[in-house]
Amino acid sequence: MANALKTLPASVDIGSHSTILLIADFEKDENGKEILQPKIQKVEICRLGEDVFNFGRITEERLDALSKILNEFRSTAHALGAEIKACAMTEASRRAENGDEVIAAVEKALWVKPRIISGEEEAAYTFRAVEEWHGEGIVTVDIGGGSTEISDGKKAISIPVGALFLFKKMGAIPGPEYKKWEKEELKGNPLRPYAKKPVYLVGGTATALAMVFLNLSEFDFKTIEGVEMNLEQLEKVITKISNVSKELRGSMPGLEKGRSDVIICGLFWLRSLLLRLHAESFCISTAGLRFGLLYPEKQNAN
Repeated sequence: MANALKTLPASVDIGSHSTILLIADFEKDENGKEILQPKIQKVEICRLGEDVFNFGRITEERLDALSKILNEFRSTAHALGAEIKACAMTEASRRAENGDEVIAAVEKALWVKPRIISGEEEAAYTFRAVEEWHGEGIVTVDIGGGSTEISDGKKAISIPVGALFLFKKMGAIPGPEYKKWEKEELKGNPLRPYAKKPVYLVGGTATALAMVFLNLSEFDFKTIEGVEMNLEQLEKVITKISNVSKELRGSMPGLEKGRSDVIICGLFWLRSLLLRLHAESFCISTAGLRFGLLYPEKQNAN
């Protein structure tokens, strides 16, 4: 009989484009291994990275909006008997001149002290989350709003480029200048050590892409998790989204709530990364930083 008083673990991921609440539980799979399964996931667009791009800091107005989101997250977690175990902030907070002010505002709203984690830490947490579901020998590519993290579980890199960053730099649909910019950004191919391994794409760009590809009107992690796409299918989605008006794009599955203006930039960047990784296909995972934050640290087998 289930324990009605069981406290569920929860985490909050404060990104450059969106903020996510995860309430989850550890459940045993067919092999008896405890795997983290989501129970509640709430996503709110916050766009902290927009302020950082424009002003170098997160403005008071944006902090107020974030605080309201976090107050609602805290109320939701407490109402459902969950405890927020961890809160991490990523690229926008790493870049913001007023990081201490942001930490204070988040702690006041959430009643939990957040951490501004490094890109390498973000990559490691994300890899851990995906590896728990899909096994070893993979590479995770996490395209966020302000940065991209890539890991194979042994090493990791963080590139300060994300979908929101590209949108602010190049507009909704990148023009001819993209190719030159991309060549400079990936000079020397920093992705070479991660090439020719199964790729799992994570993050908001991944979820939006899957929903458009599958024509899903509502997010369903069980349907999306592990979906495989190839480069030709990716190209068709890019063309499909690019050829519709801004208004129609905003009503497409997965592109509501502020995702429609940044998605094409995210997919251009994804295509660039896949070519450098020599990946003809990739899988999509809904796991990510918020899951990795709740797993206990692995013990060294020494």
